[in-house]
Amino acid sequence: MLQIIATRRSLQVKELAEFMGARQEDLMRDLAELESKGLISITKTHVKYFVLSSIGELYRSVGFPEELVYSTIVELGERRVDEILEGAHERWRVPKEDLQIGLQYLIRGECVGIERDVVRVRDVEKCRDVLAEARRLKTALEDLAKGLAVDQQLLSVLRRRKLVETRERAVIVVSGTSKLEELWSAGLIKERELLTVVKPEHAPYLDRYIVKEFDLSMELPTPPLSKKHPFMQFIDELREIMVSMGFEEVKGPHVEAELWNFDALFQAQDHPAREIHDTFFVKTELRAAPPIDIMERARRVHEASWGYKWSPEKAMRLVLRSQTTAVSARALYERGGGEYRVFTIDRNFRPESLDAKHSMEFYQLDGVIVGREVNFKHLLYFFKEFAAALGIKEVWFKPGYFPFTEPSVEGYVKHPKLGWIEVFPGGMFRPEVMEILGAPGYNAAAWGIGVDRLAMVVLNIDDIRLLFTRDIETLRRIRYPGLPYFSRRTSGRDVVVSSAPK
Repeated sequence: MLQIIATRRSLQVKELAEFMGARQEDLMRDLAELESKGLISITKTHVKYFVLSSIGELYRSVGFPEELVYSTIVELGERRVDEILEGAHERWRVPKEDLQIGLQYLIRGECVGIERDVVRVRDVEKCRDVLAEARRLKTALEDLAKGLAVDQQLLSVLRRRKLVETRERAVIVVSGTSKLEELWSAGLIKERELLTVVKPEHAPYLDRYIVKEFDLSMELPTPPLSKKHPFMQFIDELREIMVSMGFEEVKGPHVEAELWNFDALFQAQDHPAREIHDTFFVKTELRAAPPIDIMERARRVHEASWGYKWSPEKAMRLVLRSQTTAVSARALYERGGGEYRVFTIDRNFRPESLDAKHSMEFYQLDGVIVGREVNFKHLLYFFKEFAAALGIKEVWFKPGYFPFTEPSVEGYVKHPKLGWIEVFPGGMFRPEVMEILGAPGYNAAAWGIGVDRLAMVVLNIDDIRLLFTRDIETLRRIRYPGLPYFSRRTSGRDVVVSSAPK
């Protein structure tokens, strides 16, 4: 190790490990010892680099949306905007929102124009310019994927279009000191075997060894006390609060039938939320086999209310559950009418782009209060009491819209850094939902609380990704004293309910 450092003067630990055919982590202890002897110096810096986002990977594989839209225009000829976008979407499975952006680039570049909702090519030469720029950007994505440098102007465009994401890594550089240079030049650094255990047979030859010295007077380091992951502890305490409020916990599968995830909740089969950009579909020939009675009620209610031919095949398809309301729907179907309260805390899955506020996997606290006399006031009072148990002093509500509840509400709480964020969406299940689930004549106050966002408020963190970090130092910095509910009985009167944010 010293020979390499003395020869190279300065190099990264990564390079040193490659020279020695070892792992970086296996060298760190020896490097620390050499530094303590004054033979080397170690500096640590952080450098930023770029990686392709999920949409960047998609563009890299199939092409930029302006290329795909132009290719579709050439193939189909002059067509309506929606036909062009649908044709490109069907062929390449690129989200329509991205294809609309591609169409805008073609219009901005004066390549195509829209007259009476029909797309027409205006200038072939200018189309070549737009497509040439798209090819340059695609080449830049290829170079970034290979770890190559990219022109700053192209990189700026890629960042603006959210095709690349910034990452940070630590770079450790090892440099030889003047002491190392002096001793190495004089040939005073020699290799000897290190003995940590001296045996009788070593006694005559101790001059061949270096005996490891131990300072027995030194205090042993105190290992940190183990503790539960703060996010998991928060979820466990939410569960205890719900049980203490008289709710029974229920569970449901992560791989779910569309019937329970959508149809049972009176969500039309052509609703935009059921498109591929909002739902993970399971690629399989397997199909669910829901009970016949709920299938028949779903068909009757959907066709009577929405006026279309309901498809049982679509209802039996499998998806990754996009909302824990599917669990509430199952519980309502199993229990029917009556007076009861149920809840679930579990994961859901949606094709989101990972950033500080969104994740493709997230937790929801879903629940319902069922009864003939249950009304919207009960829902608001539940939110108020629940917020009090969390120690949240101010909540404001505004009217909301959800496909399966009416009236609906969105509840917001104040994050110390991010401001007002929505965590309490809910409403009263529509009569059509209750009929499909076999509980006509009963009311159900329902909600799907965003547990991850709520945890960000309680744990005082501003990046949702920190909830799932495996970095020990980061986890130690997250302070979680526990919820006020478990230290004192917090009255709902402590919570200020507002109609607008301040």
